[in-house]
Amino acid sequence: MKFISLSIAKYRLSLWILAVIITLSSAYYQRRTGPSYPVKGQIKIDQTNVRFKLIRSETVGRDAVVKLIVPLEHVGGFVKYRRYRSNDGWSEIPLRREGDHLIAHLPQQPAAGKLMYYVYLHINGQHVSLSGENPVILRYKDAIPVAVLASHIGCMFIAMLFSNRILLEALDAEGNTRGLLNLTIGFLILGGMILGPIVQKFAFGAYWTGFPLGHDLTDNKTLIALTGWVVAWVKHHQRQQDRFWIFAAAVLMLVVYLIPHSLLGSELDYIQIDP
Repeated sequence: MKFISLSIAKYRLSLWILAVIITLSSAYYQRRTGPSYPVKGQIKIDQTNVRFKLIRSETVGRDAVVKLIVPLEHVGGFVKYRRYRSNDGWSEIPLRREGDHLIAHLPQQPAAGKLMYYVYLHINGQHVSLSGENPVILRYKDAIPVAVLASHIGCMFIAMLFSNRILLEALDAEGNTRGLLNLTIGFLILGGMILGPIVQKFAFGAYWTGFPLGHDLTDNKTLIALTGWVVAWVKHHQRQQDRFWIFAAAVLMLVVYLIPHSLLGSELDYIQIDP
């Protein structure tokens, strides 16, 4: 059974533009759906729309600041919080007014420590939660050197770009996939298997928490993507339906890439350290 063949490899510039669009779109989707992306929304108070952004990531050594722009001086509120997956009871701190802002500082946590919190505003005699029934989950991480983080992100972006480009190239039987295949694997290894663990070591104190050591989804999805590309590389050199395997590896990487970053990531077990 022959794999599909489209006469598109000659449109090189168009294929690169399409690959860039796919890569940027998937990166945007991953960012917006990730567990560190702030909870955003708006609420109407006395005919005034109040927008809010509740943080879900902070650096160790700094208080996480809940800061709302609420120009209506008669509106106040409080933050209710506790450590995530712990035996703690709920604590409350008031939102302090500073001009048009309502501000509260959540307590610092160690790397991989998490807090869950609600922000309530007093509106028409009621306490209204900005996040509804679901708490906001905030995770702390150690500082990561900018050069290391930028290199990791850059390599992963380039690997994804080459992967999407070779996906399109593999649809044409006359396409040249060899160079793109090697570049994709090379940047994936550098960005995901070398720089990725270094970033995680800086942020959470461990190089690898995926299979077989743990269930970190970021580590596992990188491992799955690389496995797919290794299989494609072997099939390519054996010349066994290599276009199909390259296409399959690229699709697998795209699907894996769309999984929110840091989902099921490093997490401090408060019950174990403070039962």
